[in-house]
Amino acid sequence: MSVYAKLKELNITLAPPAAPAAAYVMYVQSGNLVFLSGHIAKHADGSVNAGKLGQDVSLEQGQAAARSIAIDLIGTLQEACGGDLTRVKRIVKLMSLVNSTPDFTDQHLVTNGASELLGDLFGDAGKHARSAFGVAQVPRGACVEIEMIVEIAG
Repeated sequence: MSVYAKLKELNITLAPPAAPAAAYVMYVQSGNLVFLSGHIAKHADGSVNAGKLGQDVSLEQGQAAARSIAIDLIGTLQEACGGDLTRVKRIVKLMSLVNSTPDFTDQHLVTNGASELLGDLFGDAGKHARSAFGVAQVPRGACVEIEMIVEIAG
């Protein structure tokens, strides 16, 4: 099943990338690799999904936030691919920053919210290397931030 058929089946609509919030660009291509800048968790209305895992955000809420970030990353990736996600050869790596208390240790489970969706959408090409870190804070107080590296066809 194509990535577009899978998006439709999951009732996912991709939005165009948001404008950068500081002095950076949303993605850079070098050769066949696309480096997507960190995307933060947002609510459906575009407001920041703020909070700290282990304090006022549950594991399930963190996983949902990571999944929504993956959808935003795919929207940015679609632009980077000239509007054609069939050019994606491989999701290479995710790096996840989880705004969490010092005693919260399930950052890897939070990040599964993004990783599982990428696997569902891209199949074997969606299986990736990954890092998940607990951090004291994420920009704008977001509960999660994720960046991604993707290999695309030339």
